[in-house]
Amino acid sequence: MVGGDAAVIVALGSNLPAGFVSSEALLEAALAQFPQAGLPVLARSGWWRSAAWPDPRGNEYRNGVAIVEANGPAQTVLEALFAIERDFGRLRGEANAPRTLDLDLIAYGRRVEDRPGLALPHPRAHERLFVMGPLAEIAPTWRHPALGRTAAELAASATVGRDARPVSKSQR
Repeated sequence: MVGGDAAVIVALGSNLPAGFVSSEALLEAALAQFPQAGLPVLARSGWWRSAAWPDPRGNEYRNGVAIVEANGPAQTVLEALFAIERDFGRLRGEANAPRTLDLDLIAYGRRVEDRPGLALPHPRAHERLFVMGPLAEIAPTWRHPALGRTAAELAASATVGRDARPVSKSQR
């Protein structure tokens, strides 16, 4: 079942479209790279918009979530996501800085881990409406491996990015 106990969940975000016409176009192109990276997409949300964070004066963000198939270790999935980010010009540096592409491994099945370079589930995703909203759109009954709450419940109680909303077709 998509969004069930074995779900591998990836959050996507962008607020610098680089050479693309929009952040949505960049995100679509990045998502198209997932199968070649060994991460076939099983389900995906629509794109959501939210103010830049922590400084709302920056370019607005576009975010979404994909549920992918993954057969290797979580670290291998994370490395594949970092490689896709690099392909789209992502330079890691300052935390929360504007970025062309941000790919976060939110959950890898029911695994709960916390080691250098890999924390599962993602330690702050449950607080972010721009992650939980899109996840609730495609898998509302998914349960957080550590908190036991559903994506729909977490979206309703998210404290970061409360302005996040789905992008209407006319805004794309």
